[in-house]
Amino acid sequence: MPDKRPIRDDLQATLDARRDLGPEYETALVDSFVDRLDATIAARVQAELGHPGAPPRKKQTPGGAMIPIALGSLGIGVPLTGIAASAAGLVGLLIAWMGIVLVNVAAAMAVMRRP
Repeated sequence: MPDKRPIRDDLQATLDARRDLGPEYETALVDSFVDRLDATIAARVQAELGHPGAPPRKKQTPGGAMIPIALGSLGIGVPLTGIAASAAGLVGLLIAWMGIVLVNVAAAMAVMRRP
């Protein structure tokens, strides 16, 4: 476990300075101590994680972007099937579903091209 002595020493120094300087400097002293404490905590967290810098981004699966498109296609496809079949028969039904399939294929191709 890391040595907590520097933090205790900083706190003691801050309290001593407050006693010497009076309450009018209390806000500045507290802010200064909090900044040092934040820096110490950040350094400890980075040391625990073992890699400084920004946290790693979660990898997205390429198929994950297709889920809303697939669900939207199903949601639109059900009523469109009924409307197309009743209004234009089998030809209307085929045209409606070919349009849905083309939209899904184009979306899948766009997702696969992303780096």
